[in-house]
Amino acid sequence: MTTHQSPAGAVASTRTIPASGRLLAWRGVDLLTAAMLAVAFGVVFWGFDTFVYPLVTTATAGFPPAGELSLGVWLVPAVVGGLIVRRPGAALFTELVAANVELFLGNKWGVAVLLSGLLQGLGVELVLAAVRWRRFGPVVAALGGALAAVLEIVGYEWWSYVPDYSPTWKALYLLFGVVSGALVAGLGGWALVRALARSGALNAFPPGQEVREHHLS
Repeated sequence: MTTHQSPAGAVASTRTIPASGRLLAWRGVDLLTAAMLAVAFGVVFWGFDTFVYPLVTTATAGFPPAGELSLGVWLVPAVVGGLIVRRPGAALFTELVAANVELFLGNKWGVAVLLSGLLQGLGVELVLAAVRWRRFGPVVAALGGALAAVLEIVGYEWWSYVPDYSPTWKALYLLFGVVSGALVAGLGGWALVRALARSGALNAFPPGQEVREHHLS
């Protein structure tokens, strides 16, 4: 239960609303919305890969571990999908579909982005599972983004992208990735979901219902 101060000074309470019905029973609107979000994020990935990431690489050439501060961009779909649909598998589904779109459009990493999508989505899923898909605030979102970064880096990137880094550089690489996962993907993804809910785009989902209840209280 969280409280919000209204302009008139009254305290209005809103509750975190889990998915309705059986958690494993996805609705058609859940699947369609998650897929549409994933496709949109996949296009964003392509644009980021093509136009922005080369600039990041150039800017951090003097200290390459700092380049991992960009990792959070690729983790956002898992956080957003999990926070909106609020069912087991939503974070993983959204991240994997986005990775498939990125692969289809073309990227420098090839089919390896599918393994990354699996690890990144799994990180968010594990955090949501730990809270039994009943808490979806900024702390949970940040933890999900952070764990997604840990699984991606420790489970794949350390061994494939930076195997020659010293232990110190690997530790810094991990630290930068976790910070990016928590802030960019976690808090950024949470803020994006809240903005979409306030716009009315998520009226069919729990985040939209939370906004409506808050406005009515």
